[in-house]
Amino acid sequence: MIQRIQTLYMLLVAAISGGLTFLFSLYTMANKTIVFAKDDPLFLGLFMASAVLALITIFMFKNRKLQFVLNRFNNIFNLILLGVFVYRMLNLSGEMEVSEKGIGIILPIISIVLLVLANRAIKKDEDLVKSVDRLR
Repeated sequence: MIQRIQTLYMLLVAAISGGLTFLFSLYTMANKTIVFAKDDPLFLGLFMASAVLALITIFMFKNRKLQFVLNRFNNIFNLILLGVFVYRMLNLSGEMEVSEKGIGIILPIISIVLLVLANRAIKKDEDLVKSVDRLR
């Protein structure tokens, strides 16, 4: 059902990955150029894949096991995105390229936390259905 708490968590993930990435900067270059996710196709693709996958997962409410697996897959997307951020920040030539990190780098971490909370709620629903089936 769509009115469950995990739907709210996944909707927040879709809003964070799909909307807030355009509002918050990822980092600022040394020449004061502000870089958003829309400026880099890799970041934009990973953020949009995470948002679309969260929206698709919302409507898989009849198949909780598939919903659980898709959320884990979305977690992997966000971990890859976080890894790309860390790689890009550490691999750039010191303070010459990136002078200031933006709040947009925290967005995948927030998404991961929300997806873990959604998976807990899905697991709780699945356990509840199994316990009711045992009583029949």
